Amino acid sequence: MLEKTMKTSSTMFQDKYHNHSTGKRERCLSLTLGKGVPFVLTSLLMASIFSFFFLYNPYPLTLAPHQGHDMLENPSPKQEEHVITTTTKVSPSKPQKEQKTCDLSKGHWVPALGGSSTYYTNSSCTTIPDSKNCFKQGRMDSDFLNWKWKPEQCDLPRFHARTFLHMVRAKKMAFIGDSVARNHVDSLLCLLSQDEIPKDVYKDSEDRFRKWYFPIHDFTLTMLWSRFLIVGEERMVNGTGTSIFDMHLDKVDNDWAKELPNLDYAIISAGHWFFRVMHLHEAGKQVGCVYCNEENITSYNPDFTIRKAFRTAFRHINACKECGRKKMVTVLRTFAPAHFEDGVWNTGGYCNRTGPVSESEVDFGKFDWEVRGIQMEEFERARREGTMEKLGHNNNNNNNRFEMVDVARAMLMRPDGHPGEHWGNKWMKGYNDCTHWCLPGPVDVWSELLLAVLKREAGMVVA
Repeated sequence: MLEKTMKTSSTMFQDKYHNHSTGKRERCLSLTLGKGVPFVLTSLLMASIFSFFFLYNPYPLTLAPHQGHDMLENPSPKQEEHVITTTTKVSPSKPQKEQKTCDLSKGHWVPALGGSSTYYTNSSCTTIPDSKNCFKQGRMDSDFLNWKWKPEQCDLPRFHARTFLHMVRAKKMAFIGDSVARNHVDSLLCLLSQDEIPKDVYKDSEDRFRKWYFPIHDFTLTMLWSRFLIVGEERMVNGTGTSIFDMHLDKVDNDWAKELPNLDYAIISAGHWFFRVMHLHEAGKQVGCVYCNEENITSYNPDFTIRKAFRTAFRHINACKECGRKKMVTVLRTFAPAHFEDGVWNTGGYCNRTGPVSESEVDFGKFDWEVRGIQMEEFERARREGTMEKLGHNNNNNNNRFEMVDVARAMLMRPDGHPGEHWGNKWMKGYNDCTHWCLPGPVDVWSELLLAVLKREAGMVVA
């Protein structure tokens, strides 16, 4: 990763006011009466008030009901009266009431007004990994950048780096998952770097565990790499991996679990590593297998292991007392599908589309959508179990909060967003990457959705 330099811009602004004596002001006014100075002074006062508002307002984005395809970055007070949220937090003097829900996951891709919907370029963001820098690797088409996600019932605001950084000031956020989770982190880094360039403070030898620090906002962003969320040990033969795993369904992966008590936000995801031979263990005994076809061993489909993995991970989070005391927010990012056509990654599968598809062209019978359904079910189970623990007599410290960034439907419509052959891997020429996402590209919408969810969770959206 290229070395980054600190941006010198500051997020704090100070207004300077100069006091004048009453006598001097009266003399000035008497000399200039009728010469237009009162009008000038009034104009300056109004300009100061508006400047103060826009500079100090840390939350310029809201979710507003559908008003065409325009992005609403600084809505008027009248527009803010119609903000969409699931549960509204209002002032203590007003009773809480249920509001109409805007499901951000249901919508369609529409042309971005003015062309490109990107926030950065592959050259302006210096932290893009070469394997995701599709233009650097020879991709010629760019129309896939000219689309934005439009929820059916509301408008999704554009990502606002300063708003995001203000919300996470003095906080710690970790993305927990595989290389697709890292893909999201790399996208978020490009977006946040528009306001503050972070310090790269930690990198392991395999570039799987990373940590960045934003000193102006005292914000720490971490990548905690985990294939399965639970313990999965690859079987080795003569020092070489076999792609056969022993999965311990009741044991959480401690590489991320040990960091949990330090976090304020945990963005959790997984899915792509489960489609391989697995021997399943629980309570120290083998209970089945996936793709092994061995006698006297119960055979399961990958969905069984995925369900178990998320259940174990979520239960560990609910059992984390320190997490509850800190009121940690756990965000599930739903499964983002691959788009291999005419094969898979090692059988000639490719992805060379140049634009999104409509929802009517999506096959919701594929396993990608089933994985999302499993995640949703386990997410709701975790919410229920967390509520029960909170109400129980033995655990009064469970204040964990669960939110969701549901990207599955939107990304099923974006077969054009992958590197395909443009990922620059000289050791695997001829293979296409139809799993990860180009930067910039459709993956940037994940952070738009994340910001909207964090705003809602923080009670910033008020009807």
